[in-house]
Amino acid sequence: MQPNQPFIWASGWKSPIYCDNRKTLSYPDLRSLIKLELSRIILEKYPDVEAIAGVATGAIAQGALVADALGLPFVYIRSAKKDHGMENLVEGYLPEGKKVVVVEDLISTGGSSLKAVEAIRSEKKCEVLGMVAIFTYGFPLAQEQFEKAGVELTTLSNYEAVLKHALATNYINNKDLAALQEWRKDPSVWQV
Repeated sequence: MQPNQPFIWASGWKSPIYCDNRKTLSYPDLRSLIKLELSRIILEKYPDVEAIAGVATGAIAQGALVADALGLPFVYIRSAKKDHGMENLVEGYLPEGKKVVVVEDLISTGGSSLKAVEAIRSEKKCEVLGMVAIFTYGFPLAQEQFEKAGVELTTLSNYEAVLKHALATNYINNKDLAALQEWRKDPSVWQV
């Protein structure tokens, strides 16, 4: 979190925060907690789940861990088809008609996450029961896109929780908090 020295996202947006969930894999206790909590949510919300799909690349490992914990098949969804071989978006064995929960690491605009859902639906003719993720920024655009696509999203944490913790631990001050809250309202026009 750097409210005064923003990161630049691939989209070109300036962001006061960069959430790298891949680093959680390096901490066994945290990795295990994430696996167990995502698994718990899936069992509670989607007891009919028959397979887990992870969104490349950030959620491949987390998705595989969850699938293993639940004793379910696992596939992953590429961001683009390879230009050789089978040219699949969905990698792994997934018969048509299966009920799938998609695992994602981070939700920003929702675009790539929902592209993965569409790949499962169109390429594999499977039903997507919902998506679980580690973190969401909670952008209104993402919420609208998930509703439009008919996909229920459940996350372990969100931007507001991170801000609350950062303020409580004095990682940020009230001035930083105001800037961080402004950014979330419309990141495409936000400035330091």
